This record gives sequence, C-alpha cells and structure tokens, in this order.
Amino acid sequence: MKRSLHILFFVVFFLVMMSFACFAADNQTNLGVQLPLWSILPFAGILLSIALMPLFVPRLWHYHFPKVSAFWAVSFAVPFLYFFREIAVHEIAHIIIIDYIPFILLLWALFTVSGGIYVRGSLKGTPAVNTVILLIGTLLASIIGTTGASMLLIRPILRSNAWRVHKVHTIVFFIFLVSNIGGALTPLGDPPLFLGFLHGVPFFWTMHILPEMALASVILLVVYFIMDSYYYQKESKPDAPDTEPKPLRIEGSHNFIFLAGIIAAVLLSGTIKLGEVNVFGIHQTAENLIKDAVLIVMGVLSLVYTKAEIRKGNEFSWAPILEVAYLFAGIFITIIPALAILKAGEKGALALLIQSVNTPAHYFWAVGLLSSFLDNAPTYLTFFNSVLGKFYPGVPEAQAVSALIVEKIPYLAAISVGAVFMGANTYIGNAPNFMVKSIAEEAGIKMPSFFGYMFKYSIPILITLFVVINFIFF
Repeated sequence: MKRSLHILFFVVFFLVMMSFACFAADNQTNLGVQLPLWSILPFAGILLSIALMPLFVPRLWHYHFPKVSAFWAVSFAVPFLYFFREIAVHEIAHIIIIDYIPFILLLWALFTVSGGIYVRGSLKGTPAVNTVILLIGTLLASIIGTTGASMLLIRPILRSNAWRVHKVHTIVFFIFLVSNIGGALTPLGDPPLFLGFLHGVPFFWTMHILPEMALASVILLVVYFIMDSYYYQKESKPDAPDTEPKPLRIEGSHNFIFLAGIIAAVLLSGTIKLGEVNVFGIHQTAENLIKDAVLIVMGVLSLVYTKAEIRKGNEFSWAPILEVAYLFAGIFITIIPALAILKAGEKGALALLIQSVNTPAHYFWAVGLLSSFLDNAPTYLTFFNSVLGKFYPGVPEAQAVSALIVEKIPYLAAISVGAVFMGANTYIGNAPNFMVKSIAEEAGIKMPSFFGYMFKYSIPILITLFVVINFIFF
C-alpha cells in the first residue's frame, strides 16, 4: 500500500510539474488563461480520495486522512511555487487569508456556540416529529444561515432518533433541507447570496426565489414523511422510548446571544466599509478582520460561560470541526487552478462551457453542477459577472446590477437557485454538509459513502426535483 501511494505521488507530481512547466514560461499573471484543464488533477485527486478511500481502505482513511489531504495539497503547491514563484505565493496566501481562515473561523464559531445549546426533554423520533424539526430548520436556515441552523438542530434530531435503526435517510434529508435549500431566502442564508448582496443585489431581492424554495421544500418534506413513515413501520417498537414525556427546555440559552453576535458580525461586514489592511501582501478589508475577531470572541465566550455538563449532554467533541479543517485545507489549496480557469471565462480551458451558457436553464444547471463540487460562492460570482457582461457590456457594475435585478430576473434567479440548491448534491457542495455527516458518524450512524450519497439519494431525489423546477421556472 505504501509503495503504491509513493508511486501515485510521483506520478501526480510529475504531471503537475509538466503542466506548470509548459505554461509558466509565458510569465503572465492571469493563471486561468495559462493553465490547462488537467492542472486540476490534485483537486480531482482529493475529491476521489474523500469518495473512495473510506469505502475501500476505511482504516487507513480514519487514521491518516489529514496526511491524505496534505499529500494532494503538497503535490500541487510545490510545483506551483517552483514555476510561478511570486504569483503562486500570492495565490496561495490569498486563498488562505481571504477564503480558508474566515471559512474555518465561521464554522468554528457556529459549531462552538451551537454546541452549548442543549434541548433537554423527550422527543420521540416519529415521522411527524422529524418532519416538524426539518421544517423548523428549513425556515431557520435563511435567518441564521445554513451552517447555524445545521449546527443548532443536528444534535436534537440525532437524540430523538437514537432509538431507531433506520435513520440515515433522516440525516440525508436534513442535509438537503436545513444545510442547503433552506438558506435561499436571504443573503444570511448562504455565502453565494451574501456575495450577491455585496455586489449590489438588494437584501430582500432573494424573496423572488421564494416560489422555487417553497416548491422544493414542500416536495422534499412530503417525500421525507412518506419515506420515514415506511421505515418507522419497520422499527422494532419495543426499542422505542416508553417513558413519560418530559417537557422540552433549553439549557445554555445565553448562547443565543453569542449566535446573534455572529450573525450581526457577518451582516455588518457586508454593509460597512472601513478600508483595507495589508496582511502579508494580501489586501483584507478592516471590516472582515473585525468580523473574524468577533467570531473568535463569541466562540471563546461560549466556551467560558457554558457549563461542561451542557456540552457533555450534547456529546460535544472537536473531532467534526477538525476533520472539516484538515480536509478543506487540502481542498482550498488544490482548488486554485479550477477557480482560476473558471474565472478566466471564455479565455480559459472551460471556454466551451462558458460560451454554451445562454438561457436561464443553462445558468441553473451550469452553476448548480459546478457548485456541487466547487465552492459555490466563487461559482455564483463567476456566472453573476458573466450575465452582467452578456447583457450590459461596458456598463458600470452598480448600474448593470440595478438593471439586472429588474429586467433579467429569471437569469439571476437561476444562478441563485442553482448555487444554493445544488450544494446538496454532494457532501462537499456546501460546508455544513460534511460537518453534519461527521457529527452523525461520531454518533454511531453509518452514513453512505460519497458516491453512495449521490447514487442512492441526491441523484434519484434531488436531480429529479431539479428537473421539475427547471421545467416550471426556467
């Protein structure tokens, strides 16, 4: 096994070296124009590792997944740094400072604060109870974000279904609804919509996609209720809790103050302008640095002022957030060429794809399918800029966006729905997906593999749903 891994490393390393060697000589700063499509090989490698290694070498993956992530990151970063030097240093520093650190800090803060909120009492995991929890989570996701809603409700739904044998489908639909589709109604719900807000899309413009969100949510909740009712009938009823119901009460409610602080910090970072700060040659806005500081403070206050018994009741541990931090470090590093090519538009290796996207339906599927595997925020922004260039070439952005949100509603709606909804297609499509999976596995639930999730759940259920949405709306 070790010999095979060494051979694989050298093969990948050689291919990436050749890729960069052929194109670095141009000495251009636009990476997306220079790089061939096969420069994303390390990114594809880490995705396949996440998909296949838990299935074929589970023990190796369980104990060494940080090394696997580092393997792919190094196989890309070393030749990238060697051939592109200052450009490579800037690109890697940029994605770490601007994207990865804020990403992990937000997840860490929400994970820490939500882990201090304990819903005590008895909830029996019946189809009706589970459906109500999913509905509440779907509604909350647009208010406190998909990550916030996911971290707040995943533990209560796990405890209420702890006695059940058939519960994997419940966690999968939780990912569909709470971790993704529920975040479609406000810029607070999901990062792509927040980017749109930063570029001039009004805060409540996303209510235009309420029909799409309502239809998707209702269909999924109905399908879930039917499916859960079927599995509920197969449960061994003596295993069900038969004690007297205990009233629900919330412990650690002071953490809602910290949660509100996190939401306020994120919202204010997009509405105030305080200038820029140079961090190792990377221009970061002062408001974003303040936001990150507030996130750290909120998390630390939660740790200090929340009783240990509450976190123990939640079976809180740092394993899920550490797994996300390790794996997404590799993903963020190796995704650099993929995002660069995508941002190059018609001048990059994906020119054929960009040129073929013309109708709202095209935008819906192109943005959605790419968001299933790439970061949905830059994917949204790329096609957002693409549609501005298509209809309002040469027009200042503020004026173009003002026209877009009135004259081309179906296009922006398609981009928004594709980016938010189709993040549910894979575990890596949206940040909370992987965290929910990790928390569920820590609770003893055997979640489906990367491809198992896709072929058993997201493709037959979600893709079918998206075909219906496409037919009705786009």
